[in-house]
Amino acid sequence: MSPDTSDTLEMAIVRSSGLDTLLRDLTDRAVQAVPGAAACSITVRRADRLLTLAGSRGLPSGLDQRQYENGSGPCVEAAETETEQYAPDLEAETRWPMYTSYALSEGVRCVLAIPIAVEGERGAALNLYGLEPGSLGPGREAARAFAARVGDAINVALRVERRRESVADVRTALVSRSVIDQAIGILMAQERIDARIALERLRRVSQNHNVKLRDLCTDLVARVSGGDGRSRGGN
Repeated sequence: MSPDTSDTLEMAIVRSSGLDTLLRDLTDRAVQAVPGAAACSITVRRADRLLTLAGSRGLPSGLDQRQYENGSGPCVEAAETETEQYAPDLEAETRWPMYTSYALSEGVRCVLAIPIAVEGERGAALNLYGLEPGSLGPGREAARAFAARVGDAINVALRVERRRESVADVRTALVSRSVIDQAIGILMAQERIDARIALERLRRVSQNHNVKLRDLCTDLVARVSGGDGRSRGGN
């Protein structure tokens, strides 16, 4: 997989149905790009618990879930310690006995879990599974590069989401500012006062009656214009 620019990643996210869909596609690509990989998953922390955000085709769901339930396993270790975990042969592995037994029953012999760097977060990992002992050893560098790619995708998606939230906040602020300005103009005309005094009066009434300033101004504008000002929103 050749390196993409952030713009290319943003376009991929926009074209997809969101981050989850993009990451599912990346797990399938990881299986193709990393020698020896038979399956791939992405572990993330959400609401203070680890879960599998995406998995490649053919990935047994229990391979990750058993780790989360036991609080032990290579992907849990990689996500929580931010340290790469490699088990070349699970039949000789002693670190995670409960998980190892289950993974072997599913035909997995080799596991590689690589932490993913996410801006402002911790607790993410790219997990790769091989069917033969040592099968993921030759692909460790490719796996690390792919984990960085996944981290880039997550970080770009988070930035896109923050931009959307910022735009929504600006729109809300503009609507609030507009109705407040209208209410100030009404008071200035009715009371023959300047804008500063009009705003102070509105704020005082808002505080005394425990009503949001925007809601107070919306009601005032609606009464004067004869419209319905009962649609509430945050200021």
